[in-house]
Order: sequence, then structure tokens, then C-alpha cells
Amino acid sequence: MSWSIERFQEAPSASHARPLPIPARRAVWVFEPTVAALVLGSTQRVEVAEGAHEVVRRRSGGGAVWVVPGEVLWVDVLVPATDPLWDDDVGRAFEWLGDLWSAVLADLGVATTVHRGAPRRSQWGDSVCFAGLGPGEVVNMAGQKVVGMAQRRTRSVARLQCAVLGRWDPVTVAGLLALPPVAADDLLSVASGVGVPLGRLLEAFLAALP
Repeated sequence: MSWSIERFQEAPSASHARPLPIPARRAVWVFEPTVAALVLGSTQRVEVAEGAHEVVRRRSGGGAVWVVPGEVLWVDVLVPATDPLWDDDVGRAFEWLGDLWSAVLADLGVATTVHRGAPRRSQWGDSVCFAGLGPGEVVNMAGQKVVGMAQRRTRSVARLQCAVLGRWDPVTVAGLLALPPVAADDLLSVASGVGVPLGRLLEAFLAALP
């Protein structure tokens, strides 16, 4: 099967509202956000401080992601239910994609591992996406998350959402979420920029799609 590659330059609110294709098909959506936005998980209950250009609620779960143009690589991978890459297990469904990111990063000289099994929770994980660790997500050799994932699915298609950090800014994230001052210090070590230019990583990822 071949992949449809589509690129969108738009506000994160428009990206998250983009409808799933009918009929379902393999696709990769590459989003280039035009404004900064604090993207909240579907069930997240927080008091958001002033400062975000946009506050968006996505339809997938997890904590908040601070999306800044040029600092996050945002790629959604759409897999139809008829595809060999589809997995009925919502956790296991991420693993092939995490393996792909990890292999591409290895080719670019960045060693990583892919988390498998139950999610790992931390004190700030319900608030901040990159403070927790779920199946298929990618960490560097210091244990810091560099690729975060979320999922929205219907009976016909899974939308696997990937965010790759070019830069990790826990001070801004903690401030926007009105977390206590200690949170920023705690969050310093949980995630990291990926260590390669995001444009180069994107092209390598697209070339490696199965």
C-alpha cells in the first residue's frame, strides 16, 4: 500500500478539527502550525494561565502539549482498519510507529528506545504529555521522552498523532498550566529536544515509511 502525504500550514485548532477521510485510507498529515498553542487532552481538567496564543482541546487523551512553530514536529499517521498495520489493541497499535521513529533516529545518529507495556505515570503526567510515558513512545538514552503520541480512532481508521520535540521548554509549559513553581524543576529531566534538525528528521521519516 502507498501513503498519501499531505502538508498543512494552519492554526493548531484547524489541525485538530480536520475530519478523518472517508473512505479510510493510508495517509500522513504533516502540520506546520502558524501560531503557538497549548493543546489539551480530551478529558483534561485544568486552569490555563494567560499567555497561550490558542488553547485547543484535542479529541485524543493525555496531557497538554505546548506547540510552537519550528520547535515541534507534528505528524499524524492515518491507518485504516483494513490495513496490515492496524491493531485492535489501542496500546500495541503505537508500537510499529515508535519502532519506525527509533530506527530513523538511529540512522541520524541518535540512539533511542521504544516504551512497551503499561503506561508509566509521574506526578505531572496527567497535566503534561511529555511527563508521562505510553506504549510506542520514544525516549533517548538518558530516559527523556523525545517522541510523544496520542490516538483517536473510529471503527474504520486510527489517527496516530506524533509530536517530536525540537526544544523542551518546561518553564513555559508549567506556567501556562498554572502548575506550582516546583513543577518546572521536576519537568526539566523528563523530556528533551531530539537532537537533530526537525526538517531533516521529517524527510528521513517519510522516506522510511513501510
